[in-house]
Amino acid sequence: MRKRTPHRRQSKPQEIGPVQRYYVDGLSHEAKGVARLDGKVTFIDGALPGEIVDARVTKAGSRFDQASLSQIIEPSIHRITPPCPHYAQCGGCSFQHLSEAQQLAAKKLWLQGQLRKVADGQSVSELKDQGFAYRRRARIAVYVKDGQLALGFRAKASKHIVSIENCMVLTQGLQRIFSVLKTRLTNDSLAAAIGHIELLEDTKGIALLLRLTQSRSNEQKQSWQRWATTQQVALYWQLPGENRAQVAEADMRHYQLDGLTLAYHPQDFIQVNAPMNELMVAQAMEWLAPTKQDVVLDLFCGVGNFSLPLAKRAKQVIGVEVQESMVAAGRKNAELNGLDNVSFIAADLTKADSTELAKFGVTKVLLDPPRAGAFEFLDSLIKLKPLQILYVSCDAATLARDAEYLVNKGFKVLRVTIMDMFPQTSHVETMMLLEKLN
Repeated sequence: MRKRTPHRRQSKPQEIGPVQRYYVDGLSHEAKGVARLDGKVTFIDGALPGEIVDARVTKAGSRFDQASLSQIIEPSIHRITPPCPHYAQCGGCSFQHLSEAQQLAAKKLWLQGQLRKVADGQSVSELKDQGFAYRRRARIAVYVKDGQLALGFRAKASKHIVSIENCMVLTQGLQRIFSVLKTRLTNDSLAAAIGHIELLEDTKGIALLLRLTQSRSNEQKQSWQRWATTQQVALYWQLPGENRAQVAEADMRHYQLDGLTLAYHPQDFIQVNAPMNELMVAQAMEWLAPTKQDVVLDLFCGVGNFSLPLAKRAKQVIGVEVQESMVAAGRKNAELNGLDNVSFIAADLTKADSTELAKFGVTKVLLDPPRAGAFEFLDSLIKLKPLQILYVSCDAATLARDAEYLVNKGFKVLRVTIMDMFPQTSHVETMMLLEKLN
């Protein structure tokens, strides 16, 4: 059984120094203001470049200090009032006090700094869509104490739950279901048996997944099923002891992309921003430009988000993914969409070599690794001698590390774009195209 953190008011960071005045001249990748006092760097939560602020050190280090904002003396012209009433407590959105245009500008500046060794002077294009109501899936924390329900997200730099009325970055459909769900859970004994709730919206509609930490009666489950039916919501249960919910094939989820239907288990990874995912995949197809002469390797392929669009255009596609269940989903999706030129292989790319893949005669590679990057596989990847590599990254630091290795092995960065997949947060997504030099 998962140990849950008691819900209580979030305590402020311990203040260990006097209030001091700072001029903020930068912004960190965590959306904290960067200032210097007597030559020492101080990161100030909530401060923006160009501001003069009063702040108090909460954590002193040998190289830098962390500080809490006490007062803004001279605000930035780009500062705005966060539209979300939960902004000050919730740990979900760290950038709402900055205008959306400046959010993207700050992310781009930080990205260019990370890529200075491999793409110095390279122009960085932008992919962006709407700033709110974009998130089609979310995990909601649940806690009940003394009969009071807390439903929301973790607080900033804390495990404590901030109970919210709604979340502005959720899709409109999920915002609606969040409100009625909170009403349903209030004074319902099921709330105390829920570890967390997963909200999901796709082309099949809205779904709720309830992860239970305690068994419930069939009568209670049936009551919830009747409620879900009236709300036009699909309901899934992850029972105590299960690693994930048991879902029949007919009850799998799906979404539309590039004229294709991609089915997946409700707990499989998919991109949470559907409009941005469509833009990202379209740009990947444009940049990599696969033809009927190309054999494309799609690494960390998931259920086929890139593999299937690539298969519509290329001679052959090989998708590689570590999770067997997602490999199985990829194969079913290929069959569902009538694509017989794509195959899926289960392999751990932190350990795999290129022996099995060499036989395909790969000409181009697309890789979309997790935050840790793909460094362990790069040497094997180079041995495949691809002409181009399209790298989709959710962490600019590991992208910079991997790109530097590829550049040192004879590749050149051709194009870079920043993708605003998570507006209102400091998260940075990047797409980079590299080409092998002759």
